[in-house]
Amino acid sequence: MTKTCSPPENELSSFHVILTFTIIGTECVIGIAANGFIMAVNAAEWIQNKAVSTSGRILFFLSVSRIALQSFMMLDIACSSKLPRLYNKGVLYNTFKVSSIFLNYCSLWFAACLSFFYFVKIANLSHPLFLKLKWRIAKLMPWLLWLSIFISLGYSSLFWKGIYSIHCSNSFPGASSNSTKKKFFTETNVANLALLYNLGVFIPLTVFIVAATLLIISLRRHTLHMESKGTGSGDPSMEAHMGAIRAISYFLILYIFNAVALFLSMSNIFDANSSWNILCKTIMAAYPAGHSVLLILGNPGLRRAWKRLQHQVHLYLKE
Repeated sequence: MTKTCSPPENELSSFHVILTFTIIGTECVIGIAANGFIMAVNAAEWIQNKAVSTSGRILFFLSVSRIALQSFMMLDIACSSKLPRLYNKGVLYNTFKVSSIFLNYCSLWFAACLSFFYFVKIANLSHPLFLKLKWRIAKLMPWLLWLSIFISLGYSSLFWKGIYSIHCSNSFPGASSNSTKKKFFTETNVANLALLYNLGVFIPLTVFIVAATLLIISLRRHTLHMESKGTGSGDPSMEAHMGAIRAISYFLILYIFNAVALFLSMSNIFDANSSWNILCKTIMAAYPAGHSVLLILGNPGLRRAWKRLQHQVHLYLKE
């Protein structure tokens, strides 16, 4: 697929630039603040106790990757909107695309690790392999996190060649004028993009689906067991199941929208400054922010830390 990139003469108007940065910037600021809070809470635990829980370690990796992702997203939008001549340089263009894929893959893999960890810790299955995994998950998780980084790096590096080609040509605006203006053409190999992109997201997405399905099965068994004993619905184990299922379900919804928006943005189907492309970037910015807010609301430790922070801020303002 070959398309014309926005030339310098067709930059976004000041109004559209302000509107775009206001919407996407707000989402990124919320996401960076939420992830910064998650990172700070777990870093403080790490420093104070000289150790951190397995879930805290995963949350720390996830929050760092998302802070980097949303900071880079704002830089990408700024360069593509106001500096297209610089942005469309071949090496720089590929660098932006590969870095974006790498950070998105890292965020997705870390979130997959978190969902898998919650499933192993919460679900009640009697299979010997599952019981063995339940005992060893804390030791395995640090290796899985670093493996996720290397897998993300490996997959994203495949986007460096064979996907995008930037061409530049001079076009005459009129017969009576001797002036020329540069136009940039992006040639995208959509077939290779779709193949590599789907390979990169297939495994972590499968982890989500499997974890959610097995949690539902475990919840159903637990519910039947509680009903046979006449136990009420306020059982802590059942509440843990329901909380995990809700968290995974919300994330799956957010991820599906993000996955579609990311693919459309990477495939260059829409013009760089078109409303559809801006909508894709808006969805991509909303995904890490929305999921991080849900993590704070759904995690008891983070929720308590957030209430303590609110209380301290309230006391400080009263002084």
